[in-house]
Amino acid sequence: MCRFANPFSYLSDSVIILVIVSCFQVAFAQNKAPGQDARPKSDPTAESSRVVPQPVGGSSEQKSAPQANSSGPVIGPGDEVEVTVYGATDLSKHTRVSADGNISISLIGSVRVGGLTSSEAEAAIEAQLRQNNILNDPQVSVYVKDYTSSGISVAGEVAKPGAYSALGPHRLFDVVQAAGGLTERASSSVTISRRGDEENPVTMELSKDPAKMVRSNVELHPGDTVFVPKAPMVYVLGEVNKPGGYVLNSADAATVLRVVAGAAGPTPSAAVGRTRMLRRTPTGWQELPVQLKAILQGKAADIPVSDADIIFVPSSHMKTVIAISTVIATSAATTAIYHIY
Repeated sequence: MCRFANPFSYLSDSVIILVIVSCFQVAFAQNKAPGQDARPKSDPTAESSRVVPQPVGGSSEQKSAPQANSSGPVIGPGDEVEVTVYGATDLSKHTRVSADGNISISLIGSVRVGGLTSSEAEAAIEAQLRQNNILNDPQVSVYVKDYTSSGISVAGEVAKPGAYSALGPHRLFDVVQAAGGLTERASSSVTISRRGDEENPVTMELSKDPAKMVRSNVELHPGDTVFVPKAPMVYVLGEVNKPGGYVLNSADAATVLRVVAGAAGPTPSAAVGRTRMLRRTPTGWQELPVQLKAILQGKAADIPVSDADIIFVPSSHMKTVIAISTVIATSAATTAIYHIY
């Protein structure tokens, strides 16, 4: 009798064989894993020290790094400086810059500081201390006590023209006040020439408006020059109630009527119809007729006046005509000065 094998027994044997093969594969893979990957494992330290390329122009952090500031007033001959070398008091000193722009420091000799700012002078002294093996890590401070060579110059119509120290912050009104203030002939504007930009002076108006005064009170720097020009002046002489020189500090055009009004008008004894105006020209003094009576009555056009014009109102009691030279001499001798705003 023919017997057939149980098919389930074959299936069971196949499953057992597959399981055994799988176990061998897992074991083989585990034994091979440590040496299988030939690439070195990444080192966290190496990753942190690796240079990361930055975009052109640098990162925002690089841009914010402090830079050496070469701006500011420069040191010059005659300036008074205080040099402090921290940790080495024997090297510190108080001195003035020599005519050739040098100062002398113990153990290193002369150091050129002329033409340098305070920070640049500090760097120059520190470099010399390192080069001469005096100090390994020098820390130097240079304080300029007086910028004698780079003061602020004040010229023109001030009481005491001259050069004034630029030590500390200075503003326009402070310097003008230090120069004794404006004279009675001063213009209502000043010109400021900045050091290094003398070809482009700045004009500031000395207005009586508080808001404009604040804007005009600009900060000045060592080497600046403040010039106060003389204001245009017209002389009104003869039979007027307030004869004298009239400073024209207004932006509006000055006229005969305006100036005579500033002189409080003609006196009762004035010969208004014989009023004359003298004007300086390249060829000498020129005499111009002035119809003052008609101008006062509004029947004639007003006449503009210029700097140094002389308006003379004679007396009705005067029978002879006063010479031009006498009028000019009288204007020069006039002591009363008035301002027209």
